Amino acid sequence: MDTQGTTTQAPPYDSPSRPARTRRLLATGAAAFALLATGAAPQSQAQPRAESRTEVKTRAEADEQTLNVAVSQSMDSLSPFLASRLVSTTVMRLTYDFLTNYDVKDAHTVPALATEWKSSPDKLTWTYKIRKDSKWSDGRPTTAEDASWTFNKMMTDEGAATANGSFTANFKKVTAPDPETLVVELKKPQATMTALDVPIVPKHVWEKVTDFSKFTNDKTFPIVGNGPYVITDYKTDQYVKLKANKTFWRGAPKFENLTLKYYKDNDAAVAALRTGEVDFVEKLTPAQAASLKSESNIKVNDAPGRRFLSLATNPGAQDKTGKKFGNGHPALLDPAVRKALFQAVDRRTIVEKVYQGHAVEGEGYIPPRFADYHWKPGAGEAIAYDPARAAQTLQDAGYKKNAAGKRVGKDGKPLDFRMLCHATDPNEKAIGKYLEEWWGPLGVGLKLECLDNVTDPWQAGNYDLAFDGYSVNPDPDYVLSIHTCAVLPSSADKPGQTDNFICDKKFDDLYDKQVVEYDKTKRADLVKQMQARLYESGYMNVMLYPNAVEAYRSDKIKSIMTMPEGGGNIWGQDGYWSWWSAEPVAGDSGDKGGSGSDSGTSPTVWIISGIAVLLVAGIVVVAVRRRGTTAEDRE
Repeated sequence: MDTQGTTTQAPPYDSPSRPARTRRLLATGAAAFALLATGAAPQSQAQPRAESRTEVKTRAEADEQTLNVAVSQSMDSLSPFLASRLVSTTVMRLTYDFLTNYDVKDAHTVPALATEWKSSPDKLTWTYKIRKDSKWSDGRPTTAEDASWTFNKMMTDEGAATANGSFTANFKKVTAPDPETLVVELKKPQATMTALDVPIVPKHVWEKVTDFSKFTNDKTFPIVGNGPYVITDYKTDQYVKLKANKTFWRGAPKFENLTLKYYKDNDAAVAALRTGEVDFVEKLTPAQAASLKSESNIKVNDAPGRRFLSLATNPGAQDKTGKKFGNGHPALLDPAVRKALFQAVDRRTIVEKVYQGHAVEGEGYIPPRFADYHWKPGAGEAIAYDPARAAQTLQDAGYKKNAAGKRVGKDGKPLDFRMLCHATDPNEKAIGKYLEEWWGPLGVGLKLECLDNVTDPWQAGNYDLAFDGYSVNPDPDYVLSIHTCAVLPSSADKPGQTDNFICDKKFDDLYDKQVVEYDKTKRADLVKQMQARLYESGYMNVMLYPNAVEAYRSDKIKSIMTMPEGGGNIWGQDGYWSWWSAEPVAGDSGDKGGSGSDSGTSPTVWIISGIAVLLVAGIVVVAVRRRGTTAEDRE
């Protein structure tokens, strides 16, 4: 499941007060003239101290060293054990180091917290060497004990396994024989041992947590980490602030501060980019991208993405015991209904009309960016857009039209479906309108339920259909694991790791085979068979792979790494390369030749200069107020 700022309105000007305000401004100007004549102000009449040149310079430099990123998702958690949204996992990658990382050029595994690793001949024991030059932001060294504790906690505490438990489900024993050695013993071979996307946390901080299922890690700052940035502040649905970690072993980021600001409205985010309030915006619509291309000092990046967007159906929400819950439409348990719906989806029109070419038609579950694992249905398997065939599929399956033209099942219940939609995503709303148009003639009703929070009804199983999307990692194990029976919730009130409540024995058998297969070619074949199974079952029909369409201010960011390097995406990378590498444009503080102090300039000169500035500002304010009177009165 892929899964605002507030606006303060100024009170209207009170007409009777306007002349008095103007007189005050003119009086200020007169006083300034008098002060200019004397050259100094009496101490008894001293005004609040203006910022010194050094203070102004310091504030300007701080702004130059802050990279502001607009994001379209709010954080679901600051706990690495609970965070699952893309924005949250991005922050986790910046805050905590993983054992390994992905190379920015071709995504092969490279050292991170672990400098090297090796397996036993039977592939059941893996030994990692933990780097000596990694420190937690509170000064303590990062050790193998931290990694061992992290994994053991995930193995023994269901709450700690919420986000990434699939990585440790096959772990038998994890130990740290010394500070630089981590040993993981497996129940059976596991092909993902060099791609464990698990944030390693500091034991001395997290061992104090009592309930991992509820601890959100957002009360005490700064948050201790060992990644390129340290979290210093957070406001729900507003922002998360980070500061460069000067002791990060790979080297500190070039921007001193990084702030991720949540915008519920992407038009507002684009406006903020234009004014310089933010320096980067992701998930642009085609219209927004086109308008920004003509802007000076703004660069648009349009690259093949690592995401998919699918039409997900409720397969009958259930927990691990098989107990059903939720209120999904029973007709969607029929594979014929699911197939008919997809036969009536014109993916080409969605790509051309909604995304205006900034996407690729969907096929398999893994995007074409990951060529080794990408699957395409064969000629006999492909479900093409064919409304007539869709109608026939429903007819043959016993769903006849009634007198009102509505399809009904044997139970007499009409095929009227609800579809969860993210209220902040205009593309989903546009696609939903097309689906209404295409499915209407079939006799199938559709009601879009576009919500700010789709998580709660989704996890409760209270939906029929939904827009579903994930960012896929170079190793596809995780996005495949979220459709296995093993990750179903233990009960209806605990979300577990499941994406869409799928539990299919054939899919699970293929998953178990691929995860122990070390031969890359053989494993890729198994992964493709899993995608074929998802495709034919119809629980997850991939409509398209959207491009990463984003933009940044080139007068603030001098250079930034894409992934893959030279033509890839910036936001949502498989790693932290973009924000770690971002280099600020050299700023001009206005201090061309001095030491940065105020020495060499007399206090009187600075007082006179400040007064002159005040006088000019007063005159400008008067002029602005007069020009704006008519508009303000209308408001």
